[in-house]
Amino acid sequence: MVAAAARAFLVAILIALPAMMLPDVPSDSTQIVALLALLAALLTFVEYIAEYPSLVEFRNAPPFNRMRYVALLATVLILTLIARGTTQPTALTEALSGLGYAIGLAMDFPFSPVRLMVLVAPRDASPEALALIRTMAGLAYLISLTTMLIFVVVVRLLDWPIQKRAFNFWVNLPLFDPTTGGDILYRLKRDSHFNVALGFLLPFLAPAGLKMASSWGATPNLIEFQPLIWTMIAWSFLPASLIMRGVALMRIAALIEEKRRRAYAQADLQPA
Repeated sequence: MVAAAARAFLVAILIALPAMMLPDVPSDSTQIVALLALLAALLTFVEYIAEYPSLVEFRNAPPFNRMRYVALLATVLILTLIARGTTQPTALTEALSGLGYAIGLAMDFPFSPVRLMVLVAPRDASPEALALIRTMAGLAYLISLTTMLIFVVVVRLLDWPIQKRAFNFWVNLPLFDPTTGGDILYRLKRDSHFNVALGFLLPFLAPAGLKMASSWGATPNLIEFQPLIWTMIAWSFLPASLIMRGVALMRIAALIEEKRRRAYAQADLQPA
């Protein structure tokens, strides 16, 4: 119960962090963020206190979810500090802004995801607003890429997810129904390829979708800090999470295939 409550608290802090740190946040916005943080904390508590989860995947296969949370927390914190530094600058915010500006410029080349996000900005956006969008996009995308690379290293070199304990398929993949759709290996590999492909394409497709939605006035206001921060986080973190899930599913498929191979070999060695 203590562990579940701690996780719920950490999730609530993550969601409420921009509203708590940014200056001049409207009271209505603060109330909505507080409600969302409470709902997310309640969902997390229920998922982790239950013996068998219903939504959270890879619950008992660390550090999958821990890496995603740390990456998400780092992205939220850094982007919030940069946004806060535009009105209340400090040495830390100046350093982060300078680093992010350099990273954004390096990643802002034709047809790159960062360039596409900069093009989503409103036509009347000032040069300072465009620079802020470029800075946040570059940092968020870099953090997501770094998280994916670290997870691949963990899978390849540290023998995830069986380095310390056996992998329980039913607990760690509660949304995967192995009784439908044919062979489980085929479905795992198919879902893995789909997740990786979608995660690769989303950073390019999402800006195009936002640009199309702007004609109907349905895009978030990228001039205000909170919509800008959460847009950048969704644009960078969701594709990274999909690719990590695809890599994890491919690893599980490889483990099942190896276990089948050993079982077949052992059956062939047994006398008739």
